[in-house]
This record gives sequence, C-alpha cells and structure tokens, in this order.
Amino acid sequence: MYRATDTNLKRTVAIKLLPEAVATDADRVARFQREAEVLARLNHPNIAQIHGLEKTEGTAALVMELVEGPTKRCPLRSRLPKLSKRRTSRESSIAT
Repeated sequence: MYRATDTNLKRTVAIKLLPEAVATDADRVARFQREAEVLARLNHPNIAQIHGLEKTEGTAALVMELVEGPTKRCPLRSRLPKLSKRRTSRESSIAT
C-alpha cells in the first residue's frame, strides 16, 4: 500500500499495486480484478471505498480511499489492550 495524491481531484488516496512478479500471471490478475469488483460493490464504514482500477502494461493498481490508522509495520500486539499477567487459578493448574 502506498499513500499518493490524486492530482485530478486533489485528494490523498491509497494505492495497492499488484507486484510486478505476478503481474503477468493471468490468474493473479483476474483475482486482483475480482477483488476490485467486490470492493466496489461494498458500502460499509469499515471498508475503504474503491476509486478505480488502473491498468498499464505490466502492472495494475487499486486506487482507494485513504483510511488513516496504524500501519502494517505497527505490530497488532502493541495496539491491543494490555492484559493482566496474573493467571487465574484454572490457568495455573493447567500450566503445572
């Protein structure tokens, strides 16, 4: 995923590229196309809106709504609430 600027509409968007290594694989390109079609039909506040599917020679890209939030580099564990390190009596008996 990349952050980019739609210069026509002057808005920030997210771009998901189909990797070059698989851009010539017909099955992967078809799967990418289906992903775009399915996402374009969905309308839900927790799903980014698709603005377009761009295809050029050798690659394809989904252009979608940019949703601000943690990146994939931020481990999920750091975003979860901290759990108590104390074990319940049941956990303690299982552990021994």
